[in-house]
Amino acid sequence: MSEPKPIALPILVLPVREQRYSCHGCGNCCRDFTVQLRPADLEKLRAQDWEAKLGMPVTTEFRGVTYLRQRDDGGCVFLMDDGLCRIHKEYGFAEKPVACQLFPFVLVPDDRRTNVGISFACQSVRENKGAELRSHLSEIDRMSRGVPETRLATYSAMLADAMNANEGELDALAQLVDRHLAREDLTMRDRFDGLAWIAASLGRAKLAEVRATRFKELVQLLTGALPEELQHLPLDGALPKQLRLLRQAVYARLEDVQVNQAKAKGRWRTVLAQLLASRAFTRGKGRVPAVARGLLEGVDFAAISRIPALSESPDRDAIDQLLSRYARATILGNRAWGAGYYGWPAVRGLQALVLNIACAAWLARMLAAKRGHEHATIDDVRDALGRIDRHAGRAPVLGSVGERLRLEYFRLDDGLRRIMRESV
Repeated sequence: MSEPKPIALPILVLPVREQRYSCHGCGNCCRDFTVQLRPADLEKLRAQDWEAKLGMPVTTEFRGVTYLRQRDDGGCVFLMDDGLCRIHKEYGFAEKPVACQLFPFVLVPDDRRTNVGISFACQSVRENKGAELRSHLSEIDRMSRGVPETRLATYSAMLADAMNANEGELDALAQLVDRHLAREDLTMRDRFDGLAWIAASLGRAKLAEVRATRFKELVQLLTGALPEELQHLPLDGALPKQLRLLRQAVYARLEDVQVNQAKAKGRWRTVLAQLLASRAFTRGKGRVPAVARGLLEGVDFAAISRIPALSESPDRDAIDQLLSRYARATILGNRAWGAGYYGWPAVRGLQALVLNIACAAWLARMLAAKRGHEHATIDDVRDALGRIDRHAGRAPVLGSVGERLRLEYFRLDDGLRRIMRESV
């Protein structure tokens, strides 16, 4: 007797009505991104006979994994001069590797549904250009069949370390934090200082004593106390060690060794270069080392002191809308914890989201300094957020023990609030 086929989970499209997306053919996702290939992708590429057409291999292997080959400038071997994909042009959208088709959508299953998140590494997502997200539902359903594991039930995220989530707790947390982020009466600083305070408060709470309905009441109490509670808890700037760890966290999110570069340099030279760059970010003195293909080339670490926090920018309203949209989309798209973020529990994942926003704010100020701006502009913040979010949930180092220890330190001395207020 054959085993019954598993039933595909229903798809929940990101319920952030303010977020829109359509592809505008900028080609940025085809530059400087590594694309891992599945067996079905390799079969398509072989059938399309690209090696004979282009006169060279179109894939490369690194540490047992097969990727699309990249040119020396980081662009995909199929990227044409007009910014479009040659596979798409000759064979159609559905014949591209499934990772290319899905981007910027992120499929995250849990025990009840497949959540559809969205990556802010995409320029059109950051600029909020295009159609309503639910208009893509039928195409997402089609693409998900190429990644069948994203449509099968997996575990529900834990609430905290060594603590399973009870029914309704994660939904309550997501909905109440989202409600805070969507409040129109909050200033930008209160919105994100409040988010950091909520994450830190949950990290300190004895959650074993407040489960189910009482947990929801706790989160309601925390979110309802804002912003008045922040006025009773004033803070000075970030401590020196907190700033060192913030710079380390930024480097971990910027470092992106390309497969062709790593193969040319060799493993040990690549690791040594990473170690030296990480130490330079920790010291925070002199010129910023080469990262992300020269993103901060030519700027000194000290230049950030000349750029005020984002809340002082003339573009602060647009910046506030962008970062709020990002935080809400990350939480409601299930990319903040569980299967969407290294299997982390919800409380720790919320703290990681705070750190990601603080990293984006730091990077935006550095980009403003490099570009000669007096304040961080909305373009500086868009570019910074794109670089920070491109690795979230994908780069193994961001789910490592070292990253967890970094967050543990930020829980001390109001570290999460201090680093948030430092740049936002």
